[in-house]
Amino acid sequence: MAKLSKSARYYRKNKAAREVKKKYDTKYHSTTARKKYRAKLNRERRRRRLKGNPKDLSHTKDGKLILESRRKNRARQGANKKSTLK
Repeated sequence: MAKLSKSARYYRKNKAAREVKKKYDTKYHSTTARKKYRAKLNRERRRRRLKGNPKDLSHTKDGKLILESRRKNRARQGANKKSTLK
């Protein structure tokens, strides 16, 4: 089992903080902009017939979407969370 991140450990210990974060996340992900963003990605996955494909659609610097392994796509953020698009 992988080691939990610092924030994951924090939210496990602090129930009140976890509840505040959950409320914020719920509000954020229910915004019109987030819904449109998710719909756009889902539409592209359907268009490319990727159902069951374990790869992610990764954003490139010029805004295109390419297929990339989940591991590479999600690891690119790094520890400092500075985005480095492919």
